[in-house]
Amino acid sequence: MGKHKKIQFFTFILIFTLFTGCTDTISQNKKDSSYNEKLIFNYPPVDLNKVAFIEPMGSMIGNHVTPIDHQYYISKDFFGNQELKIDVYSPADGEIICIQHMGSFDSSMDDYRFEIKHTDSIFSVYIHVDKLSERIAKYAPPNGGYVNVNIPVSAGETIGNYSGSVDYNVVDYNITLTGFINPESYQVEPWKIHTPDPFDYFNDSIKKNLIDKCLRSADPIGGKIDHDIDGRLVGNWFKEGTNGYGGINPDNYWVGHLAISYSSIDPGHIIVSFGSFKDEPRQFGVKNNTPNPSNVNIESGVIKYELVDYDFYNGSIRWDRASLVKGLELKNYNFSHGIVLFQLIEERKLKVEIFPDSAFEEINGFTDNFSLFVR
Repeated sequence: MGKHKKIQFFTFILIFTLFTGCTDTISQNKKDSSYNEKLIFNYPPVDLNKVAFIEPMGSMIGNHVTPIDHQYYISKDFFGNQELKIDVYSPADGEIICIQHMGSFDSSMDDYRFEIKHTDSIFSVYIHVDKLSERIAKYAPPNGGYVNVNIPVSAGETIGNYSGSVDYNVVDYNITLTGFINPESYQVEPWKIHTPDPFDYFNDSIKKNLIDKCLRSADPIGGKIDHDIDGRLVGNWFKEGTNGYGGINPDNYWVGHLAISYSSIDPGHIIVSFGSFKDEPRQFGVKNNTPNPSNVNIESGVIKYELVDYDFYNGSIRWDRASLVKGLELKNYNFSHGIVLFQLIEERKLKVEIFPDSAFEEINGFTDNFSLFVR
């Protein structure tokens, strides 16, 4: 895996660590969400001078079937030797409350996740930091381990560094996202429904720099992960009887996930994201990009989507995924991977059947092989 371990933005091979160690530390440390705090970050999360671009929250990639709750800060050297080291900062005063050692690859590159508690309700979360600063590293657990700690950090302090890409998000228990219509489905990741646009926490100067680096232009520019509308097709769904977001098996929790949502970068483009399509997590565009799932309700009856590949374009030029481009568009290709039928039979119950490798005209209705999904 070596120096290219963090290519989750560009491939379906993801390093993911749900349900282990310190992933529940935030919820254990939170204060009542009714508590109102005002906090401004006066330092960026990383050295932005070395960042090529920021991929916003909300992508759906591989086994990240529902919109991703963190951003990616992509190095200018991502497709090089990844020798460029990017410093990671504490954006405000706080304390590191958890360190998870997710892997070890060579003498210069490890893989750490840690959380900074800034207030009783506001936290910064970093994933895939290569190397911790000397002061912090002495508290780190061995490879595969985690530890709860209380390490004070100062605003602007260098916590570590990374090459390639690092994940960042803010959790704020003062805020509850309105686009998760059944919060009970996310008990295994209770912070997810409290994950707003991180850009809003930075001072005006830093926020401008973040916006300038971000691939997304639509509000909220830092990304959006909550698309549910009650009684509509759009948003996240979970196969009935599979424990919501948590799934049945932590090793493949995503198998029962389904999202009918929008591109994080081009939010006018529909994405259908499956936890299991021919036994693999997959994402597709919808031929003709219609009907809009936000408009599909019980009265709409059976909806038939033809599933196609897609890619990002800068005008007529396919995006190289190495440079910052504003105004990227997703464009569908003509190659079809099959058909999916959707029918809302209750406001929070969805009938689903996938027909891989089938032509549009071949599919005229559900068979006995349909599945039921709920919020």
